Amino acid sequence: MRAALKHLPPLILASASPRRLELLRQLDLDFKVMPAEVVEIHHEQMTAHELSQVNAYRKARAAAKKSPDALVLGADTLVCLDTALFGKPKTMEEAYQMLEQLQGRTHQVVTGICLLHLRRHRQAVFAESTAVTFHPLDELAIRRYLSRINPLDKAGAYAIQEEGDMIVERIAGSYTNVVGLPLERLAAELESWATA
Repeated sequence: MRAALKHLPPLILASASPRRLELLRQLDLDFKVMPAEVVEIHHEQMTAHELSQVNAYRKARAAAKKSPDALVLGADTLVCLDTALFGKPKTMEEAYQMLEQLQGRTHQVVTGICLLHLRRHRQAVFAESTAVTFHPLDELAIRRYLSRINPLDKAGAYAIQEEGDMIVERIAGSYTNVVGLPLERLAAELESWATA
């Protein structure tokens, strides 16, 4: 852990995602998990960067209202292909359709982050983007992949850390961002919240 991160206010992760929990543990921080009961909004006129940041803020704010003296981390990940946004699929068929659209192409994985300390009236909101290129995939390859993971709790119906080599050809940018938290940028941002 970076020395500066030892002096953070109490930290809360406003997410039920086991992937984000595991990623945040890699920073060797003390934190509590308080999933935010917030319905993610989707708006046709907003970009993935805008939408992920709005949803991250809404999650952080919901948790911060319950713990105003804590530094709350909210996050939201979206998959974006041209102007189409992919959240979490509701059915296996929708998951199949998402992967069918992404196969053989390069898309963006955008994670919006909100760091919010209600008592101090301080917040930081940002988004990171990683380019992910899929292998060309036929129906059999897509069905085989979907039989090995649970796509219903994953933006874009896939997880790069779960059998990702079956579908991902290459990435450009932060790997951890694709999993759910851009650790490199997050660690740098958290340093500015540390008090001596």
